[in-house]
This record gives sequence, structure tokens and C-alpha cells, in this order.
Amino acid sequence: MSNGNAAEGRLRVGSAPDSWGVWFPQDERQPPWQRFLDEVADAGYRWVELGPYGYLPTDPQRLRDELARRELTLSAGTCFTAFHRGDVWDEMWAHVREVAGLTAALGAGHLVVIPEMWRDQASGEQLEDRVLDDDSWRSLGAGIDRLAKAVHEEFGLGLRFHPHADSHVDTQPNVERFLEMTDPDLVKLCLDTGHISYCGGNNLELIEKYPSRIGYLHLKQVDPRVLAGVRDEDLPFGPAVRRGVMCEPPNGVPELEPIIQATGDLDADLFAIVEQDLYPCGPEVPLPIARRTRDFLTQCGAGTG
Repeated sequence: MSNGNAAEGRLRVGSAPDSWGVWFPQDERQPPWQRFLDEVADAGYRWVELGPYGYLPTDPQRLRDELARRELTLSAGTCFTAFHRGDVWDEMWAHVREVAGLTAALGAGHLVVIPEMWRDQASGEQLEDRVLDDDSWRSLGAGIDRLAKAVHEEFGLGLRFHPHADSHVDTQPNVERFLEMTDPDLVKLCLDTGHISYCGGNNLELIEKYPSRIGYLHLKQVDPRVLAGVRDEDLPFGPAVRRGVMCEPPNGVPELEPIIQATGDLDADLFAIVEQDLYPCGPEVPLPIARRTRDFLTQCGAGTG
């Protein structure tokens, strides 16, 4: 492992509510937000994501105070959109502007946008067709371009699009199709290493082919043995997570050190947010994993500042 390289100081490593088993604004199986903030700080991270809107306090001053007293800083907000459905701008913008407003008020510069999934993320129920037609692809691309322009102009945020398992932007061909049809100046990728591998893609190839489109990182790994069973059974993402498909580094794929090296060579200062899907998990589970993962990423050469 590396003891120092170009990535150190260029990648700002943080964590997210997802690594504490948080998928929803409210859920009795999730830890209280106070515990999440206490533990993520105790694990040595200094950057956090907002997570599902409403999990952390939505009053900007209160959230600012809660983060500050734990020496934490917000890196990004997160939201889901469904522009492939066509004329949904008003509905999408009403939600996004709430998240973007809070994100900007806390001084963060990124908005991570995840496409709505065709299967319910918790139950696995199929909600719509798993493949988009050409008209739906055009609606998706146009909607994301419009959103990227709006959040930049109104809130000063950069849009970071997050390909996701069980969404329509999942496999590498679909990720590349999305990148080719959207504005390269406004729409950057949130490269989630686990989701790319889960869907059969190659993270290093995407970094090499689209270096200027990499705007943000989510670091996670997939257990290849569990993934093989998931694929054989066509298991939905939620049940796959409960089976343990997303595993603690360095026990899965992809290898993270080469990705840290490759992104460290880019002409960009990037956030690298640890986001291990754990929903649901016992309250004692996340903190030890978070500590070990931070130590591992430090050994790989990722900065923690």
C-alpha cells in the first residue's frame, strides 16, 4: 500500500449516513441522527453528507451548530430525481430546491443526484420497466441538464450524477450513454465504486475515458461471492444489501488503491465519501467498520483533511 502519493491532500475523505444504515428520513431501524454525528466524528472523519433530506436537522443554523461542535463539515446534499418520466419538472424541483437550499446554506458545493430506481430500494417491488426507450432517455438527459443549470445558477452547486443499481443508469454502457448526452460543463459524475462494480462496470476505465467528468467519489466495495448469487437470482438491490453484497474494505471489489491513485492524478480536488450500504444494521455495527475503513483508506494514500 502507498505511504503517500498525489491523492494525499487532494482527496478529502468523509462518510455518510448510509454507512450507519440510514436510507430514509425516518425509520425506527436507523440510529438517531445525534448518534450518527457523534460516531462519525469519533471515527476520525471531518466531512459528512446530508443523507436523506429530513434525517439530519433541516434548520440551517441548528445543523451548522451541530456539525461545528463535532468539528464536522458538510460535503454535499443528496436527492433522487425521475426525469425519465417526462413532464415532472415542477415535482422534482420542489424537492430538489429544499435539499439544494440547505446544502448551500451549509457552505457545501455539491449536490449528488440519484435516479429513481425501477425497483423499490427497500422491498424490491418492481415499479416500472427496467429498460428505458429512446424518448425516456432524451427526457432524462434534458431534465438533468436543466436541473444542473438551475442548481448552479440559484444555489452555486455542482450537480454530481450518481449511477445506481436497479436504476436505469446502471451498467457501464448506460453510464457512458448518459455522459455522452449531458452537458460536460455542468453535469459531472459521482463515481460510486461499489455500484459500478455491482453492475459489471470498470471504474478505472471510466476514470481514464472521462477524466473531466469525475466530480465526486463514493467509495465502497462489493463481495464478489455474494454478488454472484445476486445476479443468478436477479435479486433486488435492497435484499442484496441485507444479504451483505456491500462489504467492508478491503474484502471486496473493486480494489480501491488504484482508484485512489487514478483520481489523485486528475486535475481536481475531490471528495471521497465512504458509503457502505448497511440498511438495516445493529446499532453496534457501523462505528468499528468506519474506523477500520478510514485507517485502510489512509494506508491507500487518501487524504483525510
